[in-house]
Amino acid sequence: MKQGTKIITLDNGYHLWTHTDGEDSKIHLLALHGGPGGNHEYWENFHDELQKQGLNVQVHYYDQLGSWYSDQPDYSDPKIADKYLTYDYFLSEVEEVRQKLGIDHFYLIGQSWGGALTMLYALKYGSHLKGAIISSMVDNIDEYLEHQDAIRDEALSPKDAQFMRDCEKNGDWHNARYQELVEVLNKGYVDRKQPPAISHLVDTMAVPVYNAFQGDNEFVVTGKLKEWDIRDQIHKIKVPTLLTFGEHETMPLKSAQRMAQAIPNSRLVTTPNGGHHHMIDNAPVYFKHLADYLRDVESGKF
Repeated sequence: MKQGTKIITLDNGYHLWTHTDGEDSKIHLLALHGGPGGNHEYWENFHDELQKQGLNVQVHYYDQLGSWYSDQPDYSDPKIADKYLTYDYFLSEVEEVRQKLGIDHFYLIGQSWGGALTMLYALKYGSHLKGAIISSMVDNIDEYLEHQDAIRDEALSPKDAQFMRDCEKNGDWHNARYQELVEVLNKGYVDRKQPPAISHLVDTMAVPVYNAFQGDNEFVVTGKLKEWDIRDQIHKIKVPTLLTFGEHETMPLKSAQRMAQAIPNSRLVTTPNGGHHHMIDNAPVYFKHLADYLRDVESGKF
Protein backbone atom coordinates (compact mmCIF):
# COMPACT_ATOMS: atom_id res chain seq x y z
CA MET A 1 0.00 0.00 0.00
CA LYS A 2 1.54 3.32 -1.10
CA GLN A 3 1.31 6.31 1.17
CA GLY A 4 -1.03 9.14 0.34
CA THR A 5 -4.74 9.75 -0.07
CA LYS A 6 -7.01 7.30 -1.84
CA ILE A 7 -10.75 7.54 -2.43
CA ILE A 8 -12.28 4.09 -2.34
CA THR A 9 -15.66 3.14 -3.78
CA LEU A 10 -17.62 0.80 -1.56
CA ASP A 11 -19.72 -2.00 -3.00
CA ASN A 12 -22.80 0.06 -2.02
CA GLY A 13 -21.65 2.87 -4.34
CA TYR A 14 -20.64 5.36 -1.65
CA HIS A 15 -17.12 6.79 -1.47
CA LEU A 16 -14.79 6.93 1.51
CA TRP A 17 -11.76 9.16 2.00
CA THR A 18 -8.73 7.14 3.15
CA HIS A 19 -5.14 8.08 3.83
CA THR A 20 -1.94 6.14 4.44
CA ASP A 21 1.17 7.56 6.14
CA GLY A 22 4.61 6.00 5.78
CA GLU A 23 6.29 3.70 3.31
CA ASP A 24 5.35 0.03 3.20
CA SER A 25 6.22 -1.80 6.38
CA LYS A 26 5.69 -5.19 7.96
CA ILE A 27 3.66 -3.36 10.61
CA HIS A 28 0.31 -2.01 9.42
CA LEU A 29 -2.02 -0.07 11.73
CA LEU A 30 -5.61 0.65 10.66
CA ALA A 31 -7.22 3.39 12.77
CA LEU A 32 -10.94 3.89 13.48
CA HIS A 33 -12.13 7.27 14.68
CA GLY A 34 -14.74 7.90 17.32
CA GLY A 35 -17.98 9.80 17.44
CA PRO A 36 -19.79 8.11 15.89
CA GLY A 37 -19.55 10.82 13.29
CA GLY A 38 -16.09 12.12 14.24
CA ASN A 39 -13.21 12.12 11.79
CA HIS A 40 -9.65 10.98 11.15
CA GLU A 41 -7.69 14.01 12.35
CA TYR A 42 -6.23 12.72 15.60
CA TRP A 43 -4.55 9.86 13.70
CA GLU A 44 -2.55 12.22 11.49
CA ASN A 45 0.57 12.23 13.69
CA PHE A 46 0.61 8.52 14.57
CA HIS A 47 3.20 7.53 11.95
CA ASP A 48 5.58 10.30 13.02
CA GLU A 49 5.10 9.68 16.74
CA LEU A 50 5.73 5.95 16.37
CA GLN A 51 8.79 6.72 14.24
CA LYS A 52 10.11 8.82 17.14
CA GLN A 53 9.68 5.67 19.25
CA GLY A 54 11.91 3.76 16.80
CA LEU A 55 9.14 1.94 14.94
CA ASN A 56 8.39 1.97 11.22
CA VAL A 57 4.63 1.60 11.05
CA GLN A 58 2.44 2.22 8.03
CA VAL A 59 -0.67 3.92 9.41
CA HIS A 60 -3.99 3.80 7.55
CA TYR A 61 -7.04 5.82 8.51
CA TYR A 62 -10.30 6.94 6.96
CA ASP A 63 -13.48 8.90 7.55
CA GLN A 64 -16.41 6.56 8.10
CA LEU A 65 -19.53 6.88 5.96
CA GLY A 66 -21.29 10.14 6.80
CA SER A 67 -18.15 11.75 8.22
CA TRP A 68 -16.15 14.83 7.12
CA TYR A 69 -14.34 13.96 3.84
CA SER A 70 -16.38 10.84 2.98
CA ASP A 71 -19.80 10.64 1.34
CA GLN A 72 -22.68 11.83 3.50
CA PRO A 73 -25.92 9.97 2.77
CA ASP A 74 -29.28 11.61 3.28
CA TYR A 75 -30.05 10.09 6.67
CA SER A 76 -33.36 11.95 6.77
CA ASP A 77 -34.57 9.18 4.44
CA PRO A 78 -35.71 6.40 6.83
CA LYS A 79 -34.66 3.66 4.41
CA ILE A 80 -31.11 5.01 4.24
CA ALA A 81 -30.92 5.55 7.98
CA ASP A 82 -32.23 2.05 8.73
CA LYS A 83 -29.69 0.49 6.37
CA TYR A 84 -26.55 2.42 7.26
CA LEU A 85 -26.92 3.67 10.83
CA THR A 86 -26.31 0.25 12.36
CA TYR A 87 -23.52 -1.57 14.15
CA ASP A 88 -23.54 -4.23 11.43
CA TYR A 89 -23.01 -1.69 8.68
CA PHE A 90 -20.06 0.06 10.32
CA LEU A 91 -18.44 -3.28 11.20
CA SER A 92 -18.79 -4.51 7.61
CA GLU A 93 -17.33 -1.18 6.45
CA VAL A 94 -14.13 -1.83 8.42
CA GLU A 95 -13.69 -5.18 6.72
CA GLU A 96 -14.40 -3.75 3.27
CA VAL A 97 -11.90 -0.92 3.84
CA ARG A 98 -9.28 -3.48 4.89
CA GLN A 99 -9.87 -5.46 1.71
CA LYS A 100 -9.84 -2.44 -0.57
CA LEU A 101 -6.64 -1.10 1.00
CA GLY A 102 -5.09 -4.53 0.53
CA ILE A 103 -3.83 -5.05 4.09
CA ASP A 104 -3.91 -8.20 6.21
CA HIS A 105 -2.28 -9.46 9.41
CA PHE A 106 -2.51 -5.93 10.75
CA TYR A 107 -3.19 -4.06 13.97
CA LEU A 108 -6.56 -2.40 14.48
CA ILE A 109 -6.85 0.61 16.77
CA GLY A 110 -10.13 2.29 17.64
CA GLN A 111 -10.83 5.26 19.86
CA SER A 112 -14.19 5.54 21.69
CA TRP A 113 -16.85 4.43 19.14
CA GLY A 114 -13.93 3.14 17.08
CA GLY A 115 -12.99 1.03 20.11
CA ALA A 116 -16.44 -0.58 20.04
CA LEU A 117 -15.91 -1.44 16.37
CA THR A 118 -12.46 -2.80 17.22
CA MET A 119 -13.96 -5.19 19.77
CA LEU A 120 -16.62 -6.34 17.31
CA TYR A 121 -14.03 -6.76 14.55
CA ALA A 122 -11.73 -8.81 16.80
CA LEU A 123 -14.66 -11.08 17.63
CA LYS A 124 -15.77 -11.62 14.02
CA TYR A 125 -12.63 -11.12 11.93
CA GLY A 126 -9.87 -11.81 14.42
CA SER A 127 -8.06 -14.12 11.97
CA HIS A 128 -6.94 -11.00 10.06
CA LEU A 129 -5.42 -9.32 13.12
CA LYS A 130 -2.00 -9.32 14.69
CA GLY A 131 -3.49 -7.35 17.55
CA ALA A 132 -6.20 -4.98 18.72
CA ILE A 133 -5.87 -1.64 20.51
CA ILE A 134 -8.98 -0.45 22.36
CA SER A 135 -8.53 3.21 23.21
CA SER A 136 -11.02 4.73 25.66
CA MET A 137 -13.97 2.39 25.18
CA VAL A 138 -15.75 0.00 27.51
CA ASP A 139 -17.77 -3.11 26.69
CA ASN A 140 -21.13 -1.87 27.99
CA ILE A 141 -23.03 1.38 28.31
CA ASP A 142 -24.49 0.92 31.80
CA GLU A 143 -21.16 1.32 33.60
CA TYR A 144 -20.36 4.28 31.35
CA LEU A 145 -23.57 6.05 32.39
CA GLU A 146 -22.89 5.38 36.06
CA HIS A 147 -19.50 7.01 35.56
CA GLN A 148 -21.10 10.05 33.96
CA ASP A 149 -23.12 10.66 37.12
CA ALA A 150 -19.93 10.45 39.17
CA ILE A 151 -18.18 12.88 36.82
CA ARG A 152 -20.93 15.48 37.20
CA ASP A 153 -20.86 15.23 40.95
CA GLU A 154 -17.06 15.56 40.93
CA ALA A 155 -16.83 18.52 38.54
CA LEU A 156 -20.01 20.50 39.17
CA SER A 157 -21.90 21.96 42.08
CA PRO A 158 -24.90 19.89 43.25
CA LYS A 159 -27.18 22.57 41.81
CA ASP A 160 -25.54 22.47 38.37
CA ALA A 161 -25.43 18.67 38.30
CA GLN A 162 -29.14 18.50 39.08
CA PHE A 163 -29.85 21.18 36.48
CA MET A 164 -28.21 18.99 33.82
CA ARG A 165 -30.24 15.98 34.86
CA ASP A 166 -33.45 18.00 34.77
CA CYS A 167 -32.68 19.28 31.26
CA GLU A 168 -32.00 15.75 30.06
CA LYS A 169 -35.20 14.47 31.64
CA ASN A 170 -37.15 17.16 29.81
CA GLY A 171 -35.22 16.91 26.54
CA ASP A 172 -34.09 20.54 26.90
CA TRP A 173 -30.86 19.97 24.99
CA HIS A 174 -30.56 23.49 23.56
CA ASN A 175 -30.73 25.28 26.90
CA ALA A 176 -27.77 27.70 26.93
CA ARG A 177 -26.83 26.99 30.55
CA TYR A 178 -26.98 23.25 29.90
CA GLN A 179 -24.62 23.54 26.93
CA GLU A 180 -22.22 25.66 29.00
CA LEU A 181 -22.09 22.90 31.60
CA VAL A 182 -21.48 20.30 28.86
CA GLU A 183 -18.49 22.39 27.78
CA VAL A 184 -17.15 22.44 31.35
CA LEU A 185 -17.25 18.64 31.36
CA ASN A 186 -15.71 18.45 27.88
CA LYS A 187 -12.74 20.51 29.04
CA GLY A 188 -12.32 18.36 32.13
CA TYR A 189 -12.77 14.87 30.69
CA VAL A 190 -12.70 14.84 26.86
CA ASP A 191 -10.23 17.39 25.45
CA ARG A 192 -8.23 18.42 28.50
CA LYS A 193 -5.45 20.01 26.46
CA GLN A 194 -7.84 21.93 24.17
CA PRO A 195 -5.48 21.68 21.16
CA PRO A 196 -5.88 24.42 18.53
CA ALA A 197 -4.89 21.98 15.78
CA ILE A 198 -8.26 20.22 15.78
CA SER A 199 -10.34 23.38 16.15
CA HIS A 200 -12.36 24.48 13.13
CA LEU A 201 -14.36 27.43 11.91
CA VAL A 202 -17.18 25.01 11.13
CA ASP A 203 -18.43 21.96 13.00
CA THR A 204 -16.87 18.80 11.56
CA MET A 205 -19.08 16.38 13.47
CA ALA A 206 -21.50 14.28 11.42
CA VAL A 207 -24.42 15.25 13.63
CA PRO A 208 -27.01 12.82 12.19
CA VAL A 209 -24.66 9.89 12.85
CA TYR A 210 -23.71 11.13 16.31
CA ASN A 211 -27.32 11.78 17.30
CA ALA A 212 -28.44 8.37 16.04
CA PHE A 213 -25.96 6.49 18.22
CA GLN A 214 -24.98 8.81 21.11
CA GLY A 215 -27.40 11.71 21.48
CA ASP A 216 -26.76 15.38 22.22
CA ASN A 217 -23.35 15.15 23.91
CA GLU A 218 -20.77 12.84 25.48
CA PHE A 219 -22.43 12.80 28.88
CA VAL A 220 -25.82 11.38 27.95
CA VAL A 221 -26.84 8.44 25.76
CA THR A 222 -30.24 8.54 24.06
CA GLY A 223 -29.37 6.73 20.81
CA LYS A 224 -28.50 3.20 19.73
CA LEU A 225 -25.51 3.01 22.05
CA LYS A 226 -28.07 2.43 24.81
CA GLU A 227 -28.03 -1.16 23.52
CA TRP A 228 -24.24 -1.52 23.77
CA ASP A 229 -23.30 -4.48 25.97
CA ILE A 230 -20.89 -7.25 24.97
CA ARG A 231 -19.68 -8.15 28.45
CA ASP A 232 -20.60 -11.77 27.75
CA GLN A 233 -18.45 -11.87 24.59
CA ILE A 234 -15.14 -10.10 25.20
CA HIS A 235 -13.54 -13.21 26.69
CA LYS A 236 -13.64 -14.58 23.13
CA ILE A 237 -11.17 -11.94 21.89
CA LYS A 238 -8.02 -14.00 21.41
CA VAL A 239 -5.58 -11.59 19.73
CA PRO A 240 -3.04 -9.62 21.79
CA THR A 241 -5.04 -6.66 23.04
CA LEU A 242 -3.96 -3.31 24.42
CA LEU A 243 -6.47 -1.38 26.52
CA THR A 244 -5.43 2.25 26.82
CA PHE A 245 -7.34 4.81 28.90
CA GLY A 246 -6.81 8.30 30.24
CA GLU A 247 -6.73 8.59 34.00
CA HIS A 248 -9.19 11.48 33.96
CA GLU A 249 -11.67 10.64 31.25
CA THR A 250 -15.27 9.82 30.42
CA MET A 251 -14.75 6.05 30.45
CA PRO A 252 -14.64 4.25 33.82
CA LEU A 253 -11.25 2.79 34.68
CA LYS A 254 -12.99 0.23 36.89
CA SER A 255 -14.57 -1.23 33.74
CA ALA A 256 -11.22 -1.19 31.94
CA GLN A 257 -9.67 -3.18 34.79
CA ARG A 258 -12.44 -5.76 34.58
CA MET A 259 -12.03 -5.99 30.79
CA ALA A 260 -8.30 -6.60 31.21
CA GLN A 261 -9.15 -9.57 33.40
CA ALA A 262 -11.74 -10.89 30.95
CA ILE A 263 -9.77 -10.63 27.69
CA PRO A 264 -7.27 -13.52 27.83
CA ASN A 265 -4.21 -11.92 26.21
CA SER A 266 -4.50 -8.28 27.21
CA ARG A 267 -2.65 -5.41 28.83
CA LEU A 268 -4.14 -2.29 30.44
CA VAL A 269 -2.20 0.97 30.41
CA THR A 270 -3.33 4.37 31.65
CA THR A 271 -2.19 7.88 30.75
CA PRO A 272 -1.70 10.41 33.58
CA ASN A 273 -3.61 13.68 33.11
CA GLY A 274 -5.23 12.19 30.03
CA GLY A 275 -8.87 12.63 29.14
CA HIS A 276 -10.91 10.83 26.52
CA HIS A 277 -8.42 12.01 23.88
CA HIS A 278 -5.33 11.07 25.87
CA MET A 279 -3.29 10.59 22.69
CA ILE A 280 -3.39 14.41 22.54
CA ASP A 281 -3.51 15.28 26.25
CA ASN A 282 -0.31 13.39 27.08
CA ALA A 283 1.22 12.20 23.81
CA PRO A 284 4.65 11.09 25.14
CA VAL A 285 3.14 8.57 27.55
CA TYR A 286 0.43 7.42 25.13
CA PHE A 287 2.84 6.69 22.29
CA LYS A 288 5.39 4.98 24.52
CA HIS A 289 2.64 2.60 25.68
CA LEU A 290 1.56 1.98 22.09
CA ALA A 291 5.11 1.45 20.83
CA ASP A 292 5.95 -0.91 23.69
CA TYR A 293 2.87 -2.98 22.86
CA LEU A 294 3.66 -3.17 19.13
CA ARG A 295 7.29 -4.01 19.81
CA ASP A 296 6.35 -6.75 22.28
CA VAL A 297 3.82 -8.37 19.95
CA GLU A 298 6.18 -8.22 16.98
CA SER A 299 8.97 -9.86 19.02
CA GLY A 300 6.66 -12.51 20.53
CA LYS A 301 7.15 -11.14 24.05
CA PHE A 302 3.61 -9.89 24.67
